[in-house]
Amino acid sequence: MNPAMHSAAPGQLPTLGQLVDVAMPPPPGWLPQTAGWAVLGALLVLGALWLLWRGWRRHRANRYRREALRVIDSLRPAVASADAAQRAHALLAMAEVLKRAALAAWPRQQVAALSGAAWAQFLDRHAGGAHHAAAALAPFVADVQYHGASALAGLSRAEAQALIDAGHDWLVGHRVPA
Repeated sequence: MNPAMHSAAPGQLPTLGQLVDVAMPPPPGWLPQTAGWAVLGALLVLGALWLLWRGWRRHRANRYRREALRVIDSLRPAVASADAAQRAHALLAMAEVLKRAALAAWPRQQVAALSGAAWAQFLDRHAGGAHHAAAALAPFVADVQYHGASALAGLSRAEAQALIDAGHDWLVGHRVPA
């Protein structure tokens, strides 16, 4: 006998009142049914929190770099100007920004006393992926402290622009040991 019918006579079709609704199983739950999924979910949440924490620390640790890059970018109009004295002062300001950035990233006793060739070697040692920038900066930083703005005024716009670009690239590419 067909379970969908109540009491229809044999060979007779049931009426609508005699039909029974189809029994549906309850819908499956959205929560995982085993402990393994809960553990995996907890590990994924912990991993995401750890990645967020590391990203926040890296962002905070690179604040000096972002500020130095903003200053370098603000010097670009002076370097592009036709006034040689403005270009020279912008290049001196860039040399100061590089030193301040290094002082922010490395211990003071390791950086503060560096000058001339030792300062150029420091920039090259810590250039990371910006060795081309350190090589371009080496003659500039080796002599900048001995020559005033008047000696730098002899640089062309293209040379000054190349130095600003090298300073920018070094700031972007340098690596601070952990």
